[in-house]
Amino acid sequence: MIWSAPAERSDDGAFDRHEPTKHDQENCAVIQSGVTLRLPPHSKMDLNTHPHRRYNPLTREWVLVSPQRTERPWQGQIEAAPMQRLPEYDPNCYLCPGNERSGGARNPAYTHTFVFDNDFAALQSETPAEKYADGLLIAEGEPGICRVVCFSPRHDLTISAMKPADLRRVIDVWVEQFQALGELPTINSVQIFENRGAMMGASNPHPHCQIWAEQSLPNETLKEVNSQHDYRARHDSCLLCDYVATELLKEERMVCQNEDFVAMVPFWAVWPFETLVIGRRHTTGMDQLGESERDALAQLLKQLTSGYDKLFDTAFPYTMGFHQRPTDGQDHLEYHLHAHFYPPLLRSATVRKFMVGYEMLAMPQRDITPEQAAARLREVSDKL
Repeated sequence: MIWSAPAERSDDGAFDRHEPTKHDQENCAVIQSGVTLRLPPHSKMDLNTHPHRRYNPLTREWVLVSPQRTERPWQGQIEAAPMQRLPEYDPNCYLCPGNERSGGARNPAYTHTFVFDNDFAALQSETPAEKYADGLLIAEGEPGICRVVCFSPRHDLTISAMKPADLRRVIDVWVEQFQALGELPTINSVQIFENRGAMMGASNPHPHCQIWAEQSLPNETLKEVNSQHDYRARHDSCLLCDYVATELLKEERMVCQNEDFVAMVPFWAVWPFETLVIGRRHTTGMDQLGESERDALAQLLKQLTSGYDKLFDTAFPYTMGFHQRPTDGQDHLEYHLHAHFYPPLLRSATVRKFMVGYEMLAMPQRDITPEQAAARLREVSDKL
């Protein structure tokens, strides 16, 4: 099955919202050709100083980069200082071992990871998959399953503070859940994600993530499936394999890496210190990772998140999630396993970026360049 979205072109077909125009490709700041990203030799533009936009081939969208604004004064909202040190066990935490959850169930005395169906799930398996249509008013029932994965019985840990061996157990659980949920006939998408910190809406500091499995492909997944499918059809190659090759040659946006995984600030990053984690070997999902690759992923996740914490000497908030192939029964050889980290902090532990105004009405915008962000993250990561 090829998942598709309606094409968005003007009446004359000259402008495509998703693909760069011919003028963009030949004369704009960014030229994408195979695995190369370069400026035309006659260009007078400096990506380090001039406002410009960058193209994201995964989503087929643009981001405005305004490096000249990095020195502007800040008189906006200041977030509260980070909370005090947490206890290893909190008797009032509904995720700690042996405690009663908000829905009334009691957790077992688990010693490693613990998985349970979300007591207040956004999706329900018994939802009828029916459609409603009344002209422009269209709705569809969305059956699905929501689960919670506690990383550890300890209330005070995070990915950055966990031992690689314990993180490896978490990865094994992610694999098991991806396989088990993906095999269900009504599930076509399995999204694993973590919201870390109150700034990102996390309702509980106990180390945990969520898994939402559903019938339809969510918006972001659909964009990436289509872009990677189209890229493979055009180039007989993998978009992210080619992108990794480009970044390994240029190095300026790399943050940390090992034999099996790389972490970088993507060329098209939206959030100030956004990163992209990609496997060196082409795999479509976690279930295809070998033993050593799972170990390597655990090590890289720990190194990357430890670097985040070191950057502003705080428990760095973020939303993190893995994108894997759809579980619709097709091979999806075009898809390449990867993870996105979206942290909101901008200047310090108490100053965050807001997506408002122009960014809600037009396109995302950032001040600090991805190259500058990567250099700062690389500096703290190299010292770990």
